[in-house]
Amino acid sequence: MLFDFANVLVFALVSVAFIYGTLLATRLIRPKKYLRDKAAIYECGEPTIGSSWIRFNIRFYTIALVFLVFDVEMVFLFPVVVVLRQQGLLAFSEILVFVVVLAVGLIYAWRFGNLDWIRGGEAKEELEDASEEKKTPYASLQAGQKGMSK
Repeated sequence: MLFDFANVLVFALVSVAFIYGTLLATRLIRPKKYLRDKAAIYECGEPTIGSSWIRFNIRFYTIALVFLVFDVEMVFLFPVVVVLRQQGLLAFSEILVFVVVLAVGLIYAWRFGNLDWIRGGEAKEELEDASEEKKTPYASLQAGQKGMSK
């Protein structure tokens, strides 16, 4: 009995020694010279531009939440599918009800445009802008020349 507790104690001591040993080794190896450029804030290797207090589009959050719902769905479905043969019709009916509820939620999110990155009116405006740019790449120059010739 005491031997089992001794194993846990030795494991805990080795773990703590590893943590503090790693911290000590990095403190001894790291460069001592302070560089102002290394202390600068960057995002993914890019320098920051503007304030960090900006409003993000709410679609980032809604799409992330919808992803999480369906990701967690797989976590709940997998164990039931594994024991499906043992449980029989009961497990199948539970899976079916669960998937139907999630399908209704997906249809609801899809119906109200929560899965669209660009909503209906915004998409039409962007398509119109893109089609105008494709017609003549120098439309602004041509408009300026027409005004000058009159």
